[in-house]
Amino acid sequence: MKEKLYIVKIGGNIIDDEAKLSAFIKLFAELFGNNSSYPFGGRGLLIHGGGKVATKIGDKLGIESKYVDGRRITDAETIDVVTMVYGGLVNKKIVAQLQANGCNAIGVTGADANLIPASKRPVKEIDYGFVGDVKSEQLTVDCWQLLLNSGLTPVVAPLTHDGKGQILNTNADTMAQEVAKVLSSVYEVTLIYSFEKEGVLLDVNDESSVIKELKWEYYQQLKNPNSPSGVGGKIFAGMIPKLDNAFAALNSGVRKVIIGKAEKLDELITGASGTSIVNE
Repeated sequence: MKEKLYIVKIGGNIIDDEAKLSAFIKLFAELFGNNSSYPFGGRGLLIHGGGKVATKIGDKLGIESKYVDGRRITDAETIDVVTMVYGGLVNKKIVAQLQANGCNAIGVTGADANLIPASKRPVKEIDYGFVGDVKSEQLTVDCWQLLLNSGLTPVVAPLTHDGKGQILNTNADTMAQEVAKVLSSVYEVTLIYSFEKEGVLLDVNDESSVIKELKWEYYQQLKNPNSPSGVGGKIFAGMIPKLDNAFAALNSGVRKVIIGKAEKLDELITGASGTSIVNE
């Protein structure tokens, strides 16, 4: 029987809210730390986004943040900022708080130990700059297992490299999905996308409208604005890449994918809260 592994991606506005982030970190440490009293068993692995911290630091440095359809353009100045902020400030703050709560964490990026090989996104209609696309075929379990078997809890910042010395800004949701896929060959993987919302909402302004179980066919109806079912266009744009990643993970051996509120991580694991993604 495979050992359980919980890969948790933390992002959204939680990164920017010290109180909410601290509450999440405390709960994560209680679940997966050295003195965990929870009955779930298994190991934890945390992957985090960057929040708005890089934008704020960039503003202070006089470096303007540029976006196209909500996606950051990572030019030469910006990649230096996100490397410092994601791989340094945000990552090490999370690690330090985990240590304070009894979880022996180690902060890394996808570039460290070649954990997540990537390539620079090709220029098509838009030049996103130094943004990385994960090379799935080159991602292996070896170094991940070294970290996990050492008793350390990896905390992964959303940075990769191109194999030629260039750091790349990389989507944390995608990184979580790719790592979950490859580690599902040796672990029973549950992938959890945690953020500020209760789950996938039928009405983005109504936290009580959580879809408890989301199947592929219903998801296609929700994201198609012309769906004859009457529910078309209910999924807001920022959620679509996360859900695409969720279904891709299920298609590649990941046992379970859950989306929901960061401060309810224990309830997400038990299914008492959030949205369970079901590939049927």
